[in-house]
Amino acid sequence: VGNSSVLTCPLKGTVTVLTWRTSPKAGGPCFLIYRADMNTTNRTNCRDNINLTFRPGQAPALEIRQVGIAQEGNYSCEMVSAEGNFRTTYHLTVLVPPRLRLYCDEQGSPVCEAAAGKPSAQLSWVPESSSTAEEKGHHNGTVTVLSRFTASNNSMANVTNVTSCMVSHPAGNWSESIAC
Repeated sequence: VGNSSVLTCPLKGTVTVLTWRTSPKAGGPCFLIYRADMNTTNRTNCRDNINLTFRPGQAPALEIRQVGIAQEGNYSCEMVSAEGNFRTTYHLTVLVPPRLRLYCDEQGSPVCEAAAGKPSAQLSWVPESSSTAEEKGHHNGTVTVLSRFTASNNSMANVTNVTSCMVSHPAGNWSESIAC
């Protein structure tokens, strides 16, 4: 989320017509059609952050600036040239890194929250904890994961010592420590 994504259309000969069709999760399909004979690009129902890019010697590409969750979906390119018709399809998955928050609850136990991530984050504790994570899904497809530290039976951990929450997510890994 928030980064740019570039999807390329394999270059096979000289482009006659190039068509990108996007089918995002939210909103209707977008069409970008480039005609080489007129050197024009027609846009239908496309957001301003989606553009075709042509660079000499490189495959034509669809650039999506500041990608949002709503742009997750299928993107296909069809290139027409003297060599034939060529189609490439992508499925764009948008990752949203969670916001990490570590605090002490009213009972003095550490609580770790990985808020609004996509997909859901995995939480673990050091020292080891026998706690289970609770997940809450949000309307935009993100998930908040919450875990309260509970000392495991085989751990001699004292919750007054420093406890660390480890967050694993496809967009990165984070950890924070706290003493409650």
